[in-house]
Amino acid sequence: MNDAQLIQAIVDIARDAGREILEVYGREFSVQEKQDNSPLTEADQRAHELIAQRLAELPLAIPVLSEEDVAAFPGPDAQGRYWLVDPLDGTKEFIKRNGEFTVNIALIENGYPVAGVVHAPVLDVTYFASRGLGAHKQVGKQAAQPMRCSGPTGGQPWRVVGSRSHAGDSLAAFLARLGDHTLVSMGSSLKFCLVAEGSADLYPRLGPTSLWDTAAAQCVVEQAGGQVLRLDGERLCYANPSVTLNPSFIVTAPAGIDWRTYFPDEPGV
Repeated sequence: MNDAQLIQAIVDIARDAGREILEVYGREFSVQEKQDNSPLTEADQRAHELIAQRLAELPLAIPVLSEEDVAAFPGPDAQGRYWLVDPLDGTKEFIKRNGEFTVNIALIENGYPVAGVVHAPVLDVTYFASRGLGAHKQVGKQAAQPMRCSGPTGGQPWRVVGSRSHAGDSLAAFLARLGDHTLVSMGSSLKFCLVAEGSADLYPRLGPTSLWDTAAAQCVVEQAGGQVLRLDGERLCYANPSVTLNPSFIVTAPAGIDWRTYFPDEPGV
């Protein structure tokens, strides 16, 4: 299975999971609460089951770490590979019925994402990327189009995308240091994708996220020429999946800026 065939297989799985989600989205559904107080719906579980089954059918015997079955994950294989899956990223957005939720599937190799798919079922938009093949966006059944990040134009305000559900004081302080900017709120990993397609310059995430929230979209951003950096300037990494929470990070098109100077109040910076 070559890289092009593999990424197409992941795209197909993500889209099929999206159809499972839309079946639930189109009717009444109940909401449960997980141990970490995050919401869980039938759509999360149905998407998880489909993805886990379909990944197991691929000719690559690679372990799966899914948000909905963390206990089943045995660890990366001998080559440092594992699938990292969020069957429904943005469950809060799903419950609000605003359409800003995604299916995220990433392949991790030696700590970093080398293939990733972010599919937004309601929007019928799929972002996908693979090492060496670049990043692409596909809307509906239209032909997929390549994407490249684009940095800010001189003299123009920074275009910043922020979380619709997780804004806070740290973001406000960062924006004050940043200066002239416009802010767009967006749910789920679609925030990464706005940077990848050149619709935004920055996505600062100053608070906890989980590994499965970010890996697929990080691959899309990086293959589009962007960066996903911890606040110490290092690339966001997935080498230790036993620690499922990410540190704060910033998603950006390369701008020749030492972002560490913008976070003086953050621990360890």
